[in-house]
Amino acid sequence: MNRLDQLFQNKPNNILTVYFTAGFPELHDTYRTIIELGDAGVDCIEIGLPYSDPLADGETIQDSSSVALKNGLTLPLLFEQLSGIRENTDVPLVMMGYLNQLVQFGVEKFCQRAKDCGIDGLIIPDMPLFNFEHEYKDTIESYGLHCIFLITPRTPADRIRKIDSLSRGFIYVVSDSSITGSQKGMQQPQIDYFERIQGMNLTNPLQIGFGVSNHSDFSAVCNHAQGAIIGSAFIRHVDAGKPIDEFVHSILHGATTRS
Repeated sequence: MNRLDQLFQNKPNNILTVYFTAGFPELHDTYRTIIELGDAGVDCIEIGLPYSDPLADGETIQDSSSVALKNGLTLPLLFEQLSGIRENTDVPLVMMGYLNQLVQFGVEKFCQRAKDCGIDGLIIPDMPLFNFEHEYKDTIESYGLHCIFLITPRTPADRIRKIDSLSRGFIYVVSDSSITGSQKGMQQPQIDYFERIQGMNLTNPLQIGFGVSNHSDFSAVCNHAQGAIIGSAFIRHVDAGKPIDEFVHSILHGATTRS
């Protein structure tokens, strides 16, 4: 069974997923970051593939992506860094990148390398549903990878149903029609949107991302979904040189330091 499926089967709520950019802040931090996140109690880890034109990402993640690329992070090197990661962690791992990266690398070769490293899912925000369904779905799923799609407050109900039928693992619920890191706190329009999605009784679990940055946000969105995804706040934390476990503790328990 895919580790994402196991996760949601064994832990139906309060799931914490943390996004980080591979190769940031230092080129060879990827492996260490994954291990430390898992040891700190993160339920799922989203590995960002540095890209020169990250359309869905805000300034913080864009900057981290630029740093990682300048550091020399490439897909072949990333796969080397992830080799053997499953000897030290069972936390579900999801790669988040862009379609051009897969196409340039070779979709089947990418999927094979991802499977070999123990990757469980892919988030490709700019992959059209039609292309996935008719060109890539069979290949991606033949390597045991779940493809996860995003919905926003502007996504029509019929498209949400279509995404639900094609997604595996979970649906990424974007909290606001904006880029990452641009929203602080959950406002009533977001809550209304979450409740509307809840009322659709979709088959896939839901994880809410974009604008989740602290314990209060995490607790709020977990009232409306199985979990939350945090990215920009974590990037800022590690960029400041602060301990990874301190960040995870603050999200889960609402304290910046531990007693």
